[in-house]
Amino acid sequence: MKLKKIMVIGAGQMGSGIAQVCAQAGYDVLLHDLKPEHIDRGLQIISKNINRQVEKNRMTDSEESNVLRRIQKSTDLHDAGGVDIVIEAVVENMDIKRNIFAQLDEITPDHTILASNTSSLPITEIAAATDRPEKVIGMHFMNPVPVMKLVEIIRGLATADDVYKKIEDLTKMLGKVPVEVNDFPGFVSNRVLMPMINEAIYTLYEGVATKEAIDDVIKLGMNHPMGPIELADFIGLDTCLSVMEILHEGFGDDKYRPCPLLRKYVKAGWLGKKAGRGFYIYE
Repeated sequence: MKLKKIMVIGAGQMGSGIAQVCAQAGYDVLLHDLKPEHIDRGLQIISKNINRQVEKNRMTDSEESNVLRRIQKSTDLHDAGGVDIVIEAVVENMDIKRNIFAQLDEITPDHTILASNTSSLPITEIAAATDRPEKVIGMHFMNPVPVMKLVEIIRGLATADDVYKKIEDLTKMLGKVPVEVNDFPGFVSNRVLMPMINEAIYTLYEGVATKEAIDDVIKLGMNHPMGPIELADFIGLDTCLSVMEILHEGFGDDKYRPCPLLRKYVKAGWLGKKAGRGFYIYE
């Protein structure tokens, strides 16, 4: 069955970005969140992003209007009863995700594919909350979604081949590059990236160098566009901590032990750019 209508659950930075690229690709999108003000904030982000494309002559005014018209608001999860695929993009918490997927399993038609934008949690465990594990899959977009090309597609233990193929085709329709990944903690992206960030924070914690010096070494010496400390702030220190805890628990290896300084900053509410303060201070 052809995928036509998509629900995106979570109107935050990732969810709004996913809704935007889906609408730009011509799909009808329901952007769902618990509170209308969260959806309005997400739509403002989308409108700002698309308006920037118009200003750069990459999109016409009429195309902008069409994209925004394709995105509808939803605060009732039962609206998922009329969609072909759901892409969940809520907080990285297994209990919350399993609860959402259990509800979606009851609400959505039998053909509906249930995808999670989780960055590190096991797809197999999320799928176990449903009676359709063969139709559950991971679809991990990168941040910022409208810019970054990669989508990690994660197979759960029971994910069907035809479901994988549909999601692979959808990813290409969105102008993204799909990469197949099996269901291990952190997948590929965060299993490689987060320990590097965590080690950079250890380097700061141990007084090896200042945060600016650490970032400069990686930017200028390894040609990274952003240093690991700055990148941690951009991702969100709470997200970094959550992923490291998942890696530590999933592999049982102390090389994934989160740095105490990372824990301290999260407990202080210094979560990075989104909070106005992390390792750096933001206006």
